[in-house]
Amino acid sequence: MVLLSLVLVVAALVVTLSSGSSPPSHSSTSSSSTPSSATSSPSTSPAGAHPARTVATGPPSLEAGIEPWQLTAPLSREALVAVGSRLRILGGLSPSGSSLNSASWLDPASGTLTAAGSLANVVHDAAGAQIGATSYVFGGGSPNTFAAVQSLGATTGTGAVPGRLPQPRSDLATATVGGTVYIVGGYDGTTYEPSVLATTDGTHFTSVANLPVPVRYSAVVALGSDVFTFGGQTGSGPGSAVSATADIQEIDPATHTAHVVGTLPLALYGAAAFVIDGHIYLAGGQTGSGQTLTQLYEFDQRTRRVADAGLLPQAVAFGGYATVGTGKAAIGYIVGGEVAQQSGTDQAGEATGSLASVISLRPSSYGGPVGGAAAGAPYQGHLMIADRGNDRLLVMDAARNLQWQYPSATMPPPPGGFYFPDDAFFFHKGTGIISNQEDNHTIVEIGYPSGKILWQYGHPGVPGAGAGYLNQPDDAYLLKNGDITVADALNDRILFISPNGTPLSQIGTNGVAVHNPPTSVGYPNGDTPLANGNVLVSEINGSWITEYTPGGQLVWTVQLPTVNYPSDPQQVGSNLYLLADYDPPAEGRILTIRRSGAIVWKYDVLAGDGMLKKPSLAEQLPNGLIMANDDYRNRVVVIDPRDDSIVWQYGLTDTSGTAPGLLSIPDGFDLLLANGTTPTHPQTG
Repeated sequence: MVLLSLVLVVAALVVTLSSGSSPPSHSSTSSSSTPSSATSSPSTSPAGAHPARTVATGPPSLEAGIEPWQLTAPLSREALVAVGSRLRILGGLSPSGSSLNSASWLDPASGTLTAAGSLANVVHDAAGAQIGATSYVFGGGSPNTFAAVQSLGATTGTGAVPGRLPQPRSDLATATVGGTVYIVGGYDGTTYEPSVLATTDGTHFTSVANLPVPVRYSAVVALGSDVFTFGGQTGSGPGSAVSATADIQEIDPATHTAHVVGTLPLALYGAAAFVIDGHIYLAGGQTGSGQTLTQLYEFDQRTRRVADAGLLPQAVAFGGYATVGTGKAAIGYIVGGEVAQQSGTDQAGEATGSLASVISLRPSSYGGPVGGAAAGAPYQGHLMIADRGNDRLLVMDAARNLQWQYPSATMPPPPGGFYFPDDAFFFHKGTGIISNQEDNHTIVEIGYPSGKILWQYGHPGVPGAGAGYLNQPDDAYLLKNGDITVADALNDRILFISPNGTPLSQIGTNGVAVHNPPTSVGYPNGDTPLANGNVLVSEINGSWITEYTPGGQLVWTVQLPTVNYPSDPQQVGSNLYLLADYDPPAEGRILTIRRSGAIVWKYDVLAGDGMLKKPSLAEQLPNGLIMANDDYRNRVVVIDPRDDSIVWQYGLTDTSGTAPGLLSIPDGFDLLLANGTTPTHPQTG
């Protein structure tokens, strides 16, 4: 393979992508035919308990998480081998298109990356395997496809070239059964290689079978004594597109045969394959028209069935992949990779380019079995997002299908417009929504799903402190007694309003932005109702969290000197509170605290995909996961606090838009279960 050809193919893909087909939505799929810097308490969730495990009736769906640490630079098309509990990264392609000869050790338990010697030759699109204490790299190219076999010992140093493949081969993959490495697929520069090679020493090879469908860039994995290859590129398609296959091929080395035994839901290439807890899973990849995928599939070796197993939080193709551990302890890893283009509701992560992220894959403790429309989803019911930058509310189901959008052609905005929806919460068992329009200085209640305006308070576009006026209202809630509470931020008060629009009482003094409980509050931005009937207030000035009775009596207060901008605190335990730090000096954070101010858990990723930028709301889901709107990275994310990985994302990172799957400065969210309950604020009306 000539490197120039690779660059031209990638360029051609990019040209094709603008008119390429979209990937499938994450609906129920089953096909068959005769796969940091974050700090925390690692063993506990913020509430001090592990998420409850969902009872599954089949193979488990996967939790795929972007680790809170990343590579020092983007990388793709490298060889990756598991050596004990570590991963060894061998060669690869830089974002500029240069082949590399570097080798690194990656400890996935800590995210530590250390030098591991260097290969004798620069290479990308090769395949790797571990034989004894030696790492082997088979074939690859730079710039031409070659047959060299490179080796690198366990200690640092320069590698050797101890042998050659029978013919030049790049874009290949390997799987190991016992002490035998099988080399599958590939390209010699003109021909797609059908022969499957076997080696036990890395330098001597025998042909054990021929693929009925010769492929390059297929995903390969072994289960038991058989080897499976999924998809792959089969040639050039119409125009500048690539031809890919959906075929699943099984190789039986014992009988020297290979057969097509199944079909994927779509043709793809550049995916990753794993055996986790005795099941085969397939992750990501790219379609022939250039759409990079987030799909996860499980392949049943016995029934030949393919089922949805969840979604990646980052679309990825052409990343190095390997599995550390075996059985229930097995964890798959995708290191680096590429994104050509994304579209549709399942798109997630960085929009395009080479990746420095590391994604871990393990059985999900909350996502249920494979095969359902929402397999692997971190929530049940319906999720509402206050998409502030687009002046709209979105409601989607657990499979990310859009169910409702407000305003719309049939549901016009209220008088004075629907502008700057900062927060939105369901009420009355999901029959209505209350939303505060922060910079429009209004609160509105909307019938759900009718879209009918039920109630409105404030003068649109006109701030004020008198009766009927608000000034930057934040976090409006409907209480069980029918009253409304709101943090009227620039009036420095928590305001209680009757259903007929009469101000009833307030905590704080108008225009006095100083923490002096109970007389005054300093620029409040949160007023969360508590189960005991009190309200939990966050003050930006001075970084205070305070509990008040509705009558304004002080219960407790604490200053958080290491928090720059506390936002929307939530009680998640008897003496445990979850909040966002919206605007620290460098990056956004999420943390849990005691009433004493002691920090119990902190999500504080300093760079990369895991970094947050101005997160304004974080809530604990019923399964113990943390959902947060990452406002200025244009996404809503779910974090597993056990390892601080982002396990779900809606929206493209740092990319705003109105198309399906895109957001613009999301500033609030809420969850409505099928029984009409709101699990993150059951104490409201």
